[in-house]
Amino acid sequence: METTASDFEVKVQDIAHLMRIDSINMTNASGSGHPTSCSSMAELLSTIFFHPNGMKFNPEHPRGFENDKFVLSKGHAAPILYSAWSHAGHIPKDELLNLRKIDNDLEGHPTPRLDFIDVATGSLGQGLNAAVGMAYSMKYFEKVSNKVFCLLGDGEMAEGSNWEAMNFASYHELDNLIAIVDVNRLGQSDETSLGHSVEVYEQRFSAFGFHTFLIDGHNVAEIVEALEQMKQVQKPIAILAKTIKGKYFLDKADQQPWHGKPLKEESNPIVESIEKMIHDKDAKLTPSVPESDAMEPEHVELTVPECKYNVGDMVATRKAFGECLKLLGDQSNLVVGVDADVKNSTMLQYLKDSHPDQFIDCFIAEQNLVGVSVGAGVRGRIPFCSTFATFFTRAFDHIRMGAISQCNVKFVGSHCGVSIGADGPSQMGLEDIAMFRTVPNCIVFYPSEAVSTFHAATLAANHKGMVFIRTGRPDAKTFYKSDEEFKIGQSKVAISNDYDKITVVGAGITFTSATEAAEKLKEEGTNIRVVDLFCVKPIDKETLVKCAQETNNTILVVEDHYPEGGIFEAVCSAVASEGVKVHNLAINDVPRSGKPTELLAKYKIDCDAVVEKVKELIA
Repeated sequence: METTASDFEVKVQDIAHLMRIDSINMTNASGSGHPTSCSSMAELLSTIFFHPNGMKFNPEHPRGFENDKFVLSKGHAAPILYSAWSHAGHIPKDELLNLRKIDNDLEGHPTPRLDFIDVATGSLGQGLNAAVGMAYSMKYFEKVSNKVFCLLGDGEMAEGSNWEAMNFASYHELDNLIAIVDVNRLGQSDETSLGHSVEVYEQRFSAFGFHTFLIDGHNVAEIVEALEQMKQVQKPIAILAKTIKGKYFLDKADQQPWHGKPLKEESNPIVESIEKMIHDKDAKLTPSVPESDAMEPEHVELTVPECKYNVGDMVATRKAFGECLKLLGDQSNLVVGVDADVKNSTMLQYLKDSHPDQFIDCFIAEQNLVGVSVGAGVRGRIPFCSTFATFFTRAFDHIRMGAISQCNVKFVGSHCGVSIGADGPSQMGLEDIAMFRTVPNCIVFYPSEAVSTFHAATLAANHKGMVFIRTGRPDAKTFYKSDEEFKIGQSKVAISNDYDKITVVGAGITFTSATEAAEKLKEEGTNIRVVDLFCVKPIDKETLVKCAQETNNTILVVEDHYPEGGIFEAVCSAVASEGVKVHNLAINDVPRSGKPTELLAKYKIDCDAVVEKVKELIA
């Protein structure tokens, strides 16, 4: 017997109720969770997953590039998302009761440990950033018909990153994006700023260039109608659904303080009342098959481009990075630049000029810059996300969540340290190494000249995972020949002999300070060993310890960074158990404007400061 439209809607409503019950049972079993937040979105989720007007996906191949994608930005409602995948046939029903157990991947907020999750969510206000990155890749890079559905909570709409994403979606005309806002009025501790004023949400989304649908989020027919009508719209879509937190939870509905609390012994009458509304407790619908022919791109192994610079040539590492990225882009169209309106400073301009179709403009919106990069990485791109090193600090939560998402993003921070000169402390990256060192599984490169920069960029492109490359503004003398080899986790012993008194470790501009100091000291009859750190994380412990043991167990670290969390502390952590004395020269105060040479001297990280400190230590 053929299923009619009304039959579909009845079954979708039954599945919504069954998912409500699942959410109650799951959170009761775990002793924690957010059943009321699940209940407000039950009809929205069941319609998107199981009605023919909703998503098209293969539950047996959830990460398939051919699928439409779903991002749950309000990640605390994970139980009902897990229930939806169970009703789709992907998770055994009894597995749901393992929610939040330490040996199970059904975590309190969704992460890509689960094969049906593309990006981690839960730190609110980030799902839409990743969703627009995925949608951009689908439309402009892959040129496929897939859609991205992103369900947000109304509380997280106070986060500015959502409005950055909305502006991006409108500017780039992402008509394959559907944002659904679950306007259930209640936040964690109080009513949201707009409460149930869905008309205000509609005005704001419309002002940002979205086509909006204002619906009752518990009326399946209205949801279905909105999904049907959106097929005729060539704009980003916003479905603004007025809902009730804890819908059908009797006296708990639309009430505080039930956020994040399982119902426990109070759940029995609620479950009984919901069961009475269900027509078929075995209701089942099969998700619609994908209509896209998108395929995951094949892995490419990029080769280090030929570096045209010779030993002694003066070139900034930011420029070398830009030139290398352009050449990597020549090798593969998967290499993508993601910019925040500083491409002519970070030198992403080289890639854009050569391959404009491998470039994403995010403008001055660093949180969205990171989220878009994460989303593009999900779609098989190799995104190089670049801005001034210091501006990544405002997007650190997005970077942190990128790590939880197991993202494949290459962050490149230029204009690091006081060596940038007259722009002053607001533009100086002095905390960035510390920040990226704390990110789990993140490789941190700090190249000192052109050849090592070419290798850092290529190693980053070929590495599956998160990488940070720190580049500088001033010209630096090319030190290595073009055929020098570099590896992840490797430092370079740049200057050494059997009579070295001390090991000086530098990176970036301070590597130049160290090599110049070595020449000056040698003229005076003192030899020092110079190590180019290159890879800050993972750090080359073996080389550092060996050099220290051969130079009176003493290391001097020179860095254009605050001492906290920078390369000094990285070196200290590597040699701490080896009886090595580690000293440092670093930026110990909030700097000021000035010429680069003046600033390096004032904050005692230039050649003369290294010479003075070495003499002090070996006296």
